[in-house]
Amino acid sequence: MKINKLKINRFGKLNDKEINFDNNINIVYGKNESGKSTLLKFIINSLYGISKNKKGKDISDYDQYIPWIGEEFSGKIEYELDNREKYEIYRDFKKKNPNIYNENHEDISKKFNIDKNKGNEFFEEQTNISEETFLSTFAIIQKEVKIEKNAQNILIQKISNTISTGKQNMSFKKAIEKINKRLIEEIGSQRTREKPINVIPKKIEEIEEKEKELESLKVEKENIVYRKNDIEKRSIHNKRKYEILKDIKLLNDNQNIENEKIKIKNNIIINDENKIKNIYEEIEKIKKGKNNFINEENKNKINKKIIIYLIIIILINILQFVLIKNKIFNYIFLLTATNILIFYYFYKKIKIKNNNLLEKEKINNKINELNNEIKIIEKNKNEIKDEIEKNKNEINLKNNLEKEKIKNKYKNKIDEIELDKLINNKNLENEIEKLENEINEDKIKIETMNIDSKNIDLKLTEATELEEEKIMLEEQLVNINKINRSMEIAKEVLESSYNAMKNNVNPKFIEKISKNISEITDGKYNNILFNDEDGLIVELDNGKYILAERLSIGTIEQIYLALRFAIIEEISQENIPIFLDEVFAFYDTERLKSTLEYINNKFKDRQIIIFTCTDREKNILEESKVPYNYISL
Repeated sequence: MKINKLKINRFGKLNDKEINFDNNINIVYGKNESGKSTLLKFIINSLYGISKNKKGKDISDYDQYIPWIGEEFSGKIEYELDNREKYEIYRDFKKKNPNIYNENHEDISKKFNIDKNKGNEFFEEQTNISEETFLSTFAIIQKEVKIEKNAQNILIQKISNTISTGKQNMSFKKAIEKINKRLIEEIGSQRTREKPINVIPKKIEEIEEKEKELESLKVEKENIVYRKNDIEKRSIHNKRKYEILKDIKLLNDNQNIENEKIKIKNNIIINDENKIKNIYEEIEKIKKGKNNFINEENKNKINKKIIIYLIIIILINILQFVLIKNKIFNYIFLLTATNILIFYYFYKKIKIKNNNLLEKEKINNKINELNNEIKIIEKNKNEIKDEIEKNKNEINLKNNLEKEKIKNKYKNKIDEIELDKLINNKNLENEIEKLENEINEDKIKIETMNIDSKNIDLKLTEATELEEEKIMLEEQLVNINKINRSMEIAKEVLESSYNAMKNNVNPKFIEKISKNISEITDGKYNNILFNDEDGLIVELDNGKYILAERLSIGTIEQIYLALRFAIIEEISQENIPIFLDEVFAFYDTERLKSTLEYINNKFKDRQIIIFTCTDREKNILEESKVPYNYISL
């Protein structure tokens, strides 16, 4: 969600103002008493309505912000939800219900639930966030964070309460004490006098008599409990065996995967060996043809050309003798032609020899290339063999280590001999299936016994009610039991909820708080812890744990801010804006810089609206080159 625009016609000291907000960090600057807190109240009252109830304050919001002059007491807020739906809310604060418009400017006010006391609950329906939750999480103001030294334990108690019960003003121990006090006052105890539990001793005697009469049913129930305990023990044992077998199966499956990888590498080796064999065969073929590399065809061509040329010379010479009849010229021609023919013969022969040498060199180079290729393949093959051997050793070592881990994990939960049998079981699938069937059968038996036990309880209750003597006494006993049971249930539910939160929610919650405070303090405090005995404790960077009350006020303030941020992350799926009203007024520069950097990095997808009377936030953001929207009142 993001707030796009405010139009304030008149609200408190604010008059005829339009304010536009950006998506991420917005700084609303104004001197003291300039209307920053009034602006925040306008936003909250626009979303949830304004109350005429004082709610423990000296004056109600309505009376505080209604203008002294004029009839106008209204304004409009425009916002967009995470699903991109846009709304405009116009409020005349003198009326209970606002006008709600969608992005097409259609009035959709009647589509939302209208409570007769609160008015239109549109915003709570859209976000699932009540006004109380909004004020205790998303709206963080100075007076909630900054406290004096003599009151810092109050803030520590708020943090502890929030961690342990989810409510900053609710203490688990005090709640239990109140229930116990009411138990004593309304029911009594063995030490009290003139309390219901003490003034009806005859009823106790009747109950004891009826217990004797109903002994058979109780014995039957005890037998059920006994048998159920045996089955539960067996079921627990089978579940442990099942877990062990599943761990072993997972280990075996992983080993099979690794073995398949080794098979793939072995296939690569076989392929390499085949390649080497083929290359050797190719080399042998080349070597066999190496001695017959002379090109006989070219040689024959040369011989044929020489014979042809010789015949031509002879014919020319005969024609010369017949036609020219000059013997000197004829002899010179014959000698010259013969010499040219001889020269041509030897020239071609040398050229063929050179070509043959080049061909031999090419053949030798080819053989060398093939031999080099063999070496590369051999090297690769040997490396893969080494990898296979290494992998086999690693698999065996890992397998043995995992088996030892499984043994150590379950050695105190199951007999050692039985554990070894399970680990070395060769028929895992069937054994796992068998155990699953046994576990399911035991579950059915336990559920059946629970039903039988409840039926016996019903009979015992009915029999007791039938055997009660006096209606008046019965009513008193029922009332006492109801009160006692309701309070015990309240204690059980409270304790169960407390334990559930402590065991399930709190670890994650505390982890988030620890992460937040670590980032806010640049890693100075990395771990916030909570336990019933010491309350809130903090781990220092040297590993030492100290009570939170020993920290500085500034650090406690940061822990509280980290707590609020952790709650914000969990409380709603809608990214509601965070409002920080003079929260950093007492922060030093280093602490403020760390906190602003954390907010910028943590809440990039959330609108942040900071109300301040100084330029410190603005200067730090500019120094860090963090974009922001500046609004001056």
